[in-house]
Formats: sequence, C-alpha cells, structure tokens
Amino acid sequence: MTHLQIGDAAPLFDTHFSDGSECRNSMFLGHKLLLYFYPRDNTPGCTSQACSLRDQWTALSELGVRVIGVSPNSDASHQRFAAKYSLPFPLIADPDLVLAQAYGVWGEKVRCGKTSTGILRTSFLIDEHGLIEHIFDKVQTAGHGVQVLTYFRRKHEFVS
Repeated sequence: MTHLQIGDAAPLFDTHFSDGSECRNSMFLGHKLLLYFYPRDNTPGCTSQACSLRDQWTALSELGVRVIGVSPNSDASHQRFAAKYSLPFPLIADPDLVLAQAYGVWGEKVRCGKTSTGILRTSFLIDEHGLIEHIFDKVQTAGHGVQVLTYFRRKHEFVS
C-alpha cells in the first residue's frame, strides 16, 4: 500500500470515465481536482457522500475544483448511480483496483467489530501542478462537500 503525503506527486492514471470517455490526470493540470474514493454505489454512506458533493457542486466549481469519484463498481453501476442521484461530476470504475492501490486506499478496515478488506474512504485534493495539496482521510459522508469547502475557506483566511 502506498502512503501518500501532502506535497507528493499524485500517482498518474490513464483510464476512462464511466461514460467511456478518456480520463488522464494530465487533463486536470491547471485545475484543482478532488479525487474521492468510495466503497460502493447505492449504499447509504456512499450515497450521502456523493449527494453532499453534488449539493456543493456550484460552490466547488466556482473555486475551480473538479470532482471525480472512484470505486470498484462497474461502468454500468456508476451510470445508474449518477443518473439516480443527478451527479454532475464523473465517476471512474476501478474493478481491478489499479487506482485504489496506487493511491493507497485499498486495505484492511474494521466495521462493527469485523475486519474486512476494501476501499478506505479517502479524498485527495490535487493542486494545479499535480501535487497532493490535502488528504481527507476522515471523510464526513453526509457533509463531505461542506468539509471540502471549509478546508478552502480556512486556507484562504491564512493565505490572505
């Protein structure tokens, strides 16, 4: 498992969105990118997280942040999920866990006292130069959009 840190170069990827169009991280140079990893489409926590980001989409877009969700689900599952919840951002299917392993978000987790292996819910904010600016490893599923916006507001207060 990779242990990425703030300031590291984001792992490169060359894949496709669930609609079949190409997706490479080089496409986002010059923009901020929130690459968020979630375990599974249509589960309560993952749906809350996606809808939270959807609900803050306008504010995030105004800050120049592009959003992409990644999970092991299939393209067809992602297409149904995005349509059902009117998600304005694209999703990437990662059934072979290539991205999950490159970003170090596939591993052991404990839920309700049971240990399993799966996606460790994590979001990476990648800056305009392709460097990891921030890692959200304690994701607030129902408020993740606000969590990301709060990070930006705090950063702006200290920079100004």
